[in-house]
Parts: sequence; C-alpha cells; structure tokens
Amino acid sequence: MKNLLLSTIFLLATLQITAQNKNVQKETETVTTTIKDSKGKKKIVKTVETKETQDVELNMSEKKGKNIPMKGESKVDVTKTTKVNIDGETKYYDVDLSAYYISDGNKYQMVQKGNGYSMINPSNTSEVGVLRKTSNNNYIYRNNDKVSFGYFDNEGNLILETYDYENDKIVMEKYSVEK
Repeated sequence: MKNLLLSTIFLLATLQITAQNKNVQKETETVTTTIKDSKGKKKIVKTVETKETQDVELNMSEKKGKNIPMKGESKVDVTKTTKVNIDGETKYYDVDLSAYYISDGNKYQMVQKGNGYSMINPSNTSEVGVLRKTSNNNYIYRNNDKVSFGYFDNEGNLILETYDYENDKIVMEKYSVEK
C-alpha cells in the first residue's frame, strides 16, 4: 500500500513537470469612456485582449539544469479579441485585418468580405484570392491555382504556407503589411 501511494505521488509529480510545453503571454488593454447626451450618460468599456502562444522546443544537448536553450524560433500564434460593453450589454469583435500588403514587389489590398477577406490587386481592382477563417484562428487561402494555409504573425504580416507537390516540401510566402 505504501509503495502504491509513493508511486502515485511520483507519477503525478513527473506529469506536472513535463506538462509545460507552451509559452503563453496575455495582455489586456481596457479603455473606459463616458458619453453624456440627451438620453443620459452611457458608459462604454472597450477591452482588447491579446494572447500570444508559442510552442516550446528545447535544444536537447548535453547541457543539464534549469536553463536549457530553446531550439530555434517557433511560430507565435496571436489572437486578438475586442469586447465592448455599453451599459451592461457586451459584444465581441474580431480585429479587422484589412490593410495593404506587399509581396515580391506587388501591392495587394485585403478587404473584409463575408466571413473572411478578399485579396485584391488595386491596380486593376481584380480579386486575386480569398481568405476564410478556420475554427483555430488560422485562415485558408484560395486562388485560381492553389490552396494555402495562412496566419498573421506578431507584426501583422500574412504568412501563407503551401505544399509543393513536385519537391515534397512546404513553401512559405510572406505578405508584409504596409504601415
């Protein structure tokens, strides 16, 4: 009985130690505004929550101890949620990512359309591709000849990952946001 109890405590302790495999950073910004009009005072509370999640991979060398270096740069998933509370009524909004983006010297405009975005070539106002949001805050990009997986990095740049059938590898395209 004593061995079973000690084994259970040891097992639970080792599971707790190995369970931490993500860096998570949350930042909340709250702005409170009071508007006075003919109907009285309205209190508007706008809360923007930014959550950054990064998978942790350790560089398993011969170094032992607490400060083991991380293996390279891994992808950081950024999720922004805006919550607006007007006199007790709360509404949630996703951040609008409509902007101009540049890739390979070409300029594109991202416009919110339906349940996603349309990528437009502003020189001839033709639609180049369509982005649709998935359930895990990523996007599926589709144009005439390819389908890609997309996400936005910390700086707001659009990163598209496409599978190259001929070379059997993933090709990454970066659309830099124009500031």
